[in-house]
Amino acid sequence: MESTGDELSINGKLKSSRVREFVAPIPLLSWLLGALVAVALEHYIGTSFAQTLGLRKAPMLFGFDIMLKQPTLIHSALTYLVLIYFLPIIVVARLSAAGMNGLAAILIDYPLMLTVLIHLGMLYAILHWWSNMSLYRADVLRFTLIAVLLTLSLNLINGYMGEFSCSHPGFMALGAYASSVFTLGLFADDRVFGPALLPQWLGPYLFPVALVLGGVVAAVGALAVAIPSFRTRGDYLAIISLAFMFIVKSLIENLEFVGGPRGLGDQPGWANRPVVFVTVVLGIWIINNFVRSTLGKALNAVRDNEMAADAMTVDTRQTKITAFLFGAFWAGVAGGLYAHALRYINPGSFGIQMLAEGLAMVYFGGLNSVYGSIVGACSISLLGEMLRPLELFKWIIIPLLLILVMIFRPTGLIAFREFDVKKLVRPKQASDR
Repeated sequence: MESTGDELSINGKLKSSRVREFVAPIPLLSWLLGALVAVALEHYIGTSFAQTLGLRKAPMLFGFDIMLKQPTLIHSALTYLVLIYFLPIIVVARLSAAGMNGLAAILIDYPLMLTVLIHLGMLYAILHWWSNMSLYRADVLRFTLIAVLLTLSLNLINGYMGEFSCSHPGFMALGAYASSVFTLGLFADDRVFGPALLPQWLGPYLFPVALVLGGVVAAVGALAVAIPSFRTRGDYLAIISLAFMFIVKSLIENLEFVGGPRGLGDQPGWANRPVVFVTVVLGIWIINNFVRSTLGKALNAVRDNEMAADAMTVDTRQTKITAFLFGAFWAGVAGGLYAHALRYINPGSFGIQMLAEGLAMVYFGGLNSVYGSIVGACSISLLGEMLRPLELFKWIIIPLLLILVMIFRPTGLIAFREFDVKKLVRPKQASDR
């Protein structure tokens, strides 16, 4: 029995090493090119190919929705997934690896920003083509990107700072309502705010101001949590932040000029795909720079040992308050995007369920990691949509999955890993040296 176990372990290691050997020389540009070819295939032949497999149309979420709704079509959905996505991505990525490594080597002589923009351009083309297949995909993409921004802002506090905050739905609500009041009051003929004060064509150009305003209002609201919380130690932040979330929710429910419990609707649809994509990319870049800065390193020191950090002349209270307000600002920006993507908000949207989803994304993806926040937000958002046919049962499966992650990887799937753009975009030969 022991020899059989040893053989299985050796076989597993051999397979793992073969996979690494296959993947190692492939740069990110090749994977993006493979994904671009795959979505182009789906765009041009996806529907007809799906019909030949017995499906009514191309699967919206990689076939998982079909597998759950109609188990008899599992083989058709899997065939579609393999032939439209997996094989084209792998084959194109492997065949183009040498050429793309050469291109990446040439781009080393140019500013890093050019290389990053090329990668982002390819990523946006992939997402644009994939989401153009249906309005449902477009909505899933936008709300998943917003979830990435919210998860990153929460990870700043619960991961990098090492505290446990429950106030993010409240921050998101403040940002959503502040930006909605700005756009509806100035650019829309609204039943609550009356006729528009400025021409509507000016609105899209001033929409970034609405998002920043939402972030600033959320950051100001965060002071109500930060000032009393960071005078104490222990679990007081969790208790005060949870109370803050309910206070914000109750306050909005009793303010008739913002719709009260009925909420606000008819926000201009300015949170379209390009706007959300650009805002989230900027958010990732700014937050990543923050956590890699001197202040970010000080934040890690405070998390690991606050007394030692204080002894090393780190102003621990100011560091925590700054990070807390910074996280609240980006939660407010995410709230502004959410309000204008959904085009309707009410106080009930910013409650315990949103808090649970945000915490799940942070702890599933990984603490203290920009990679982890992106993976966690995308995984939980897409998994929730894929399991939608199961209705209530999906709220049994997702928590069970989280329990397994907490048992086997308590800090999350990709924890404590730096997001280094240079390593991500440079050729594999350079990174191997």
